[in-house]
Amino acid sequence: MLRQGELVYLLDDRGKKHWVVLGEGMAKVSSLGVVDCSRLIGRREGEWITIADRRFVLLKPGAIEFMDSLERAAQVITAKDAATIIFRLDLKCGDIAIEAGVGSGSLTTALLNAVAPNGKVISVEVREDMASRARKNVSRMASANCWDLRLGNIINIPIDIEADAVVLDIPNPWDALDNVEQFLRPGGRFCAYLPNTNQVETTVRALRKRGYVEIEVLENIQRGMEVHESGIRPSFEMLGHTGYLTFGRKTVLEKEKG
Repeated sequence: MLRQGELVYLLDDRGKKHWVVLGEGMAKVSSLGVVDCSRLIGRREGEWITIADRRFVLLKPGAIEFMDSLERAAQVITAKDAATIIFRLDLKCGDIAIEAGVGSGSLTTALLNAVAPNGKVISVEVREDMASRARKNVSRMASANCWDLRLGNIINIPIDIEADAVVLDIPNPWDALDNVEQFLRPGGRFCAYLPNTNQVETTVRALRKRGYVEIEVLENIQRGMEVHESGIRPSFEMLGHTGYLTFGRKTVLEKEKG
């Protein structure tokens, strides 16, 4: 049953989501007007309701819906890339993940969904305006208590915890590798999200120099399918190149053994 204080959305017959926080009394819902939220408390997820002669299905958001609903200021890491990042970094409940370049909080949402409730995500952002927007977006999540947002530069900011994984969404991740060495555990997993191949090349060379193994680079291209009564065909639109994903695993160099 849906409880007071939960964030839910009303899905209309056109697939549009109308967001609302459940509470007693009336609340203004964007594009719907004023809604009596007390009618929604105690209902089951997936239940159909009628508001102002319109039918809606009542649903709780998952990570992908949160990501789609973010207030954005720049390009975000989309779900197709975030899913690959989560899987390849082997993130699970209880893990510690560090990210740099929080942006609007899109990847943060996915990271928190993977490590909560016993893990932790530390996000490092150099710009106050970006940090403020991410704070506004991520604070809606129940797992926001697992999040630590810090203003600073990942190239030199001290991180006082051993991390299982690091994700860098910055233009020069190679410059941060010396600092990453201080907090990424041996065997820990690394990812850099980059738009250009010359950045990828420089990153891969830097990872190899520092003894990283299982270095891989890939990109995701996703195409939907149109399903009609008369048949099925690929969509004319496709979510093509968004960024290159560079992965690697940290090792213990010979000089560090003892």
